[in-house]
Amino acid sequence: MRGNLFAVAVDLVILTVRDGELSTLLVRRGVPPFAGEPGLPGGFVLPHEDLLDAAVRELVEETGLTITGHHLEQLASFAAPGRDPRGRVLSVGHLALVPDLPEPQAGSDAVVSAWHPVAAVEGLAFDHDRILAEGVERARAKLEYTTLAATFCPPAFTVSQLRRVYEAVWGTELDPRNFQRKVTSTPDFLIPTAETVGTGRGRPAQLFRRGAATSLYPPMLRGD
Repeated sequence: MRGNLFAVAVDLVILTVRDGELSTLLVRRGVPPFAGEPGLPGGFVLPHEDLLDAAVRELVEETGLTITGHHLEQLASFAAPGRDPRGRVLSVGHLALVPDLPEPQAGSDAVVSAWHPVAAVEGLAFDHDRILAEGVERARAKLEYTTLAATFCPPAFTVSQLRRVYEAVWGTELDPRNFQRKVTSTPDFLIPTAETVGTGRGRPAQLFRRGAATSLYPPMLRGD
């Protein structure tokens, strides 16, 4: 890492909704720099890997979890001088939106890995606070104009469960009737199943699965 050479790393913002809160996956670093401090899962890209392969490998090594089959996208590149005390390191952030996954198991250079409510996270290693903030804002924006909120849900879910995803990600309460009207009026967003589920109040709720639609038109804005 001399001169103008860069080392390349990946860092992962993994977001889910647990117990009604937007949560992210963090590890506690077991090696310098920042040993003992919390940070995002990630690490250096090996010579034979592309970025996506490196992101998936680091997640498995540090948490025992896999995000195969879930939404994963590149977030942004982070290369500010001094972001890594070991030298000039360019990190490519990745964002994953996943349903509630099992508890992680720490490994590799992580001594602890666990889910944490995003609202309580601060003081991360490197520039991971910034990377996390950009990942959260990307997720919030995407929910306005895409159907990705359903990726936080199980395969079959109620409209109320979907609404709680939006409320957790956006940090705001939504009017249940207006929300139901908006999501059910988007063609091929929610596909009714033949099943219902008891809610403890009134008649059973209809279960839906995610359809093929990828965009919301008109968008469902946070301020609505």
